[in-house]
Amino acid sequence: MSWLRSRYRSAVVATVVFLALALLPFAGWHVPWILPGPVDILNSTGTLAALAICFVFAGVAVGYDLIFGFTGLLSLGQALFFGIGAYVFTITVTDWNWPFFPAVAVTIAVALVVALISGAVALRVPGIAFAMVTLAFAQAFYFAVESNPHNLTGGDSGLSLNDARLPFFAQGAVSNTPNLYWVALGFLFVSTMVVWMVTASETGHLLVAIRENERRLEVLGVRTYGYKLLSVVISSVIAAGGGIVYVLLIGTVLPSSVAATSVSISIVIMVVLGGAGTRWGALGGAMVYEYLQQYLNKVSSEPSFANLPAVLRVPISQPQFLLGALFIVFVIFVPGGFAGLYHRRKAKAIGAAGDDVARRTITGLFKKHAA
Repeated sequence: MSWLRSRYRSAVVATVVFLALALLPFAGWHVPWILPGPVDILNSTGTLAALAICFVFAGVAVGYDLIFGFTGLLSLGQALFFGIGAYVFTITVTDWNWPFFPAVAVTIAVALVVALISGAVALRVPGIAFAMVTLAFAQAFYFAVESNPHNLTGGDSGLSLNDARLPFFAQGAVSNTPNLYWVALGFLFVSTMVVWMVTASETGHLLVAIRENERRLEVLGVRTYGYKLLSVVISSVIAAGGGIVYVLLIGTVLPSSVAATSVSISIVIMVVLGGAGTRWGALGGAMVYEYLQQYLNKVSSEPSFANLPAVLRVPISQPQFLLGALFIVFVIFVPGGFAGLYHRRKAKAIGAAGDDVARRTITGLFKKHAA
């Protein structure tokens, strides 16, 4: 029953956190030096937009953890589906003048078909070869959108989203930022719930077993290929959903921002930073990574740092360098990510409690024997 109580506590904590985040647009508190937005007010437009982007990548990272953390497959092709979500949705809404919900449905359907085809091909090879095949698919998509086929993708210039036919909650006006914030939070909630339900089911247990010892399952007669493909498809569809929400927030789509290899690498880093295969680790790692990225961009543009010595000014002006250095330090000193740190502390506390009980038992026995 302890596992049931643990899940209940996790569900309660998650519900409280999501409700607190949902109420954030009503909080006008001044929080200096912490918020990533240009204004240090909690419900300012800049802060809400920055947090919404954090939610988008947190949802995508949670979905990717289903492949990487639970199934044990290193995919470098998440940018393919993130880009499909952004590009297909923008094209259907802007060029074809489709309404919001049909455009979303078609985008998800395209991502589903591409995931089935690319996943079926990539899963034919194991290990690092799987990672290379997924990377090849993502690179092919990147060069395709850059070449601007039939003037659909805009090439290097990208596309701008025409939100005239979108419902009010999805329009990109500045006054609509709280609604887009809730859309991004809703995407994170749905992604988290989908991954939680999958990993808590028998299918999730089989995915973990595939990660630990796939050969043993095959000997027992379990066809692992279908389960691996299922995890790839679910993760890919979640990434496509993230691409849709991302373009709603940003209003433009560029190959470098949604389809480049750096997008896939960033998602891998987010999961590693939080702790792979732990459900909440990927969410926390993505939030911290994206938050730091935006906060360091804000810090690097501070005019007050212009008078610092070059040895400090130059690193501060390069946020990606600082983020990379922080990640290296964290991986070296905190292996297993945030979740790994928490579990090690918990195991240490349980071990200390067990040692204390054993010590008291032995002392009592000695006293009883002496008496």
